[in-house]
Amino acid sequence: MTINIIFFTITITKRVVSPEEAIHNENVEKIYEEHRDRAANYMRPY
Repeated sequence: MTINIIFFTITITKRVVSPEEAIHNENVEKIYEEHRDRAANYMRPY
């Protein structure tokens, strides 16, 4: 009989976002929403 034991160490750290990166992420999300809305207008409901 063999017993295989595997140990995992998980370290969780808080990710620090710079103000420039936060503004960039907001702009990207806004553009993504606009494109998704525009694409929804072209889809035909069945």
